Amino acid sequence: MTALEQYSRLEATGLWREAPDAQRRDVLVSLGDATLMISTQSEVALTHWSLPAVARLNPGRRPALYAPGADTEERLEIDDPDMIAAIETVRAAIDKRRPHPGRLRLWISGGMAALVLGLAVFWLPGALTRQTVALLPEASREEIGNRLLQEIGRLAGPICTSPRGSTALNRLARRSFGEDAPRVALLPSPIPDTLSLPGDILVANAGLAEDYETPEVLAGYLLAEDVRRDQTDPMLRLLTEAGLGATLGLLTTGQIDEAALHAHAATLLSREAAPVTEPPLLARFEAAGISSQPYAFARDVSGETVLGLIEADPMRGADTAPLLGDADWVSLQDICGR
Repeated sequence: MTALEQYSRLEATGLWREAPDAQRRDVLVSLGDATLMISTQSEVALTHWSLPAVARLNPGRRPALYAPGADTEERLEIDDPDMIAAIETVRAAIDKRRPHPGRLRLWISGGMAALVLGLAVFWLPGALTRQTVALLPEASREEIGNRLLQEIGRLAGPICTSPRGSTALNRLARRSFGEDAPRVALLPSPIPDTLSLPGDILVANAGLAEDYETPEVLAGYLLAEDVRRDQTDPMLRLLTEAGLGATLGLLTTGQIDEAALHAHAATLLSREAAPVTEPPLLARFEAAGISSQPYAFARDVSGETVLGLIEADPMRGADTAPLLGDADWVSLQDICGR
């Protein structure tokens, strides 16, 4: 199995049953060098299957049904096409390596080539993108984020700046995130409520300041976007959408072309924000010492769809200081000079 040793594990979800009368369990299936490891979603190992002994019980059908051997009662269902393809490629390669009287050695070489090709097609692009993101220096992230912000500004309007407004915005960011606060930029409509860019940059619609009475609304949207970017690295999202060519170009030259940035900027401006689960968001509000209720009612004035954010407000009943003084808040609301 040396063809797999140069790669990280391929993982997918599946359904595992230990015995015919046992209940099926959601599991995580990991393809190793010579084994399939089956573990719980919390990565507690349940069993290991030897790849040479794995049997496909329903060839050509989905989901694929596997057993660890011909005389065993364990069953594993997998519906992930990448994992099925990888397992079948490995099984085929193993079968090719077994003695087959009368078959040419070329068949074995072909099986191994298919294994490498299968891994290259199904696994290598994503792995290369993730590795590139992991190795990218912070300075490069900042440069790419600034270029992407400029591209967004060309599409949606220039960044709103004014001496007092920018000072107030920086104070709001530090109050919400601490001294290591991200850079926050406000842009006029039409843009989504918030965006996250590489290089620790958050972008917000200026309407979140102009259209509300208190700065807690803007702060809440920024905290929600910070949770969202923790779930998906903005740099990984950019390279995934830009494709393998852009990833290779960045890896070899340290640069990404303008066409990829323009396309990604247009996509960001037209995409709906991914939902954010309440527990991590409420934790951010608690850490910042900010009430979640203004943000919740800004999202839904009736409160029906954000009841959890209202009832579990970590600052409920607490005597909290204003996020900004009146003068700073007025300056921030007028940062776009409207």
